[in-house]
Amino acid sequence: MKPIHTPMPTHQIDHSHLTQVAGTDRINATHIVGQPGGWAVQICIDEQEHILTAQRSGNARLFKSLETLVGYLQALGIEYFEVDTSGYDPQLRKTYQRPDRAQALKRAHEAAAYETWFNAQIEASLQDPTPVTTDEEARRLFAARRAALNGHEPKNKPITKSRP
Repeated sequence: MKPIHTPMPTHQIDHSHLTQVAGTDRINATHIVGQPGGWAVQICIDEQEHILTAQRSGNARLFKSLETLVGYLQALGIEYFEVDTSGYDPQLRKTYQRPDRAQALKRAHEAAAYETWFNAQIEASLQDPTPVTTDEEARRLFAARRAALNGHEPKNKPITKSRP
């Protein structure tokens, strides 16, 4: 039996739009279409075929498991659909590796570790009983250190703050 839907619809629909449409009477038919590596969804809305796409990439969304796809459609309130297995090949199921996500997770963990370290440093500083050094005193101490490193005697004149 030949499928009544088009092989590859030209219209696209993502999850958020499908959720809005699913609550209306605009869906004429729903087809689950086997693809190499998974299952795609074609939805006939107002007599136009649409393919369900991933929100970020815009590529056709493929479900690895038919059970997962059926649960997804039922959660949207779509309980009647046709299944076309002619293009499905279980030998071509892909395992998707997302190195971009792995890198992002690594950066997130590094950022969280840095945040923990930084907060510990702040807390240790707040709990430190060492007396506070004023800005003027710190400037005088560092001027003396610089002078000692350069082989000069420190000048005992007061340091004035200059502001632009």
